[in-house]
Amino acid sequence: MPISRLARLKHPNNNSTRLHQQTRSVRDVSQRVPEAATFEETQMSVEVERKFVCNADTLKTLEEIGAVCLAQREFKDQYFDSPTFDLTLRDVWLRKRKGCWELKCPTSAGETEEASGGPSEAAAAALCSRYREITDLPDIQQRVREELCGDGERSASPPADDDDDESWPSGMNLRCFAEFTTVRRSFALEEDGVQVDLDQADFGYSVGEIEVLVPEGGDVQSALEKIGRTAQKLGVASDQRVEGKMNVYLKRNHPEHYARLLSAHVL
Repeated sequence: MPISRLARLKHPNNNSTRLHQQTRSVRDVSQRVPEAATFEETQMSVEVERKFVCNADTLKTLEEIGAVCLAQREFKDQYFDSPTFDLTLRDVWLRKRKGCWELKCPTSAGETEEASGGPSEAAAAALCSRYREITDLPDIQQRVREELCGDGERSASPPADDDDDESWPSGMNLRCFAEFTTVRRSFALEEDGVQVDLDQADFGYSVGEIEVLVPEGGDVQSALEKIGRTAQKLGVASDQRVEGKMNVYLKRNHPEHYARLLSAHVL
């Protein structure tokens, strides 16, 4: 996508505008690396991620540490929940991105290892989120039905319209509560398996993400260490907690929903 297209985003903040004016300075191999090479295509994995503030110096820092630009893409996200927020109050996030359904579920206690070491390492690990990503539609539908039951019970049979990619959410009384478009520029580092994404949302918010995808049953502790090392290279403060796009979107557009999630300690 041409860089000039970024200028047409609605109400970009100052950091976003300055950031994308410098994107040509980072090595760009997006024409040689297919989109399928990025991490979002994995069928089943645990996403370990830390958010950070991206500003006018981020691209310069990425260049200095040898980052390679994988791709720049624009995509629309639609998030769904019941009218009583049964999914998101359980920290379960159903979304449709680029025509594909995805479900992000929190990992259970004991499923992931916490960072070893002293208080500083533990604090850095606490800044990282861990979600299991499900992209197979039948598995998504089954998990959603279980969550809507409220007690993890498996439903006896799926609704008749489950095979309809467009209508199955309405059959479960799910509605779209958030919709926004993001321009994402993705970078690979020498550290194996680490990806850095710089996101600019169309509601005027920018955020960076350091992400490692861990195969089911893989080494989450190693992912936490890789993220910690990358954060240090980027100059990210060890105690800095940064809001994600959804947090900011809900705070600005659906404050009641946002307040419910705060009370439930989801956000």
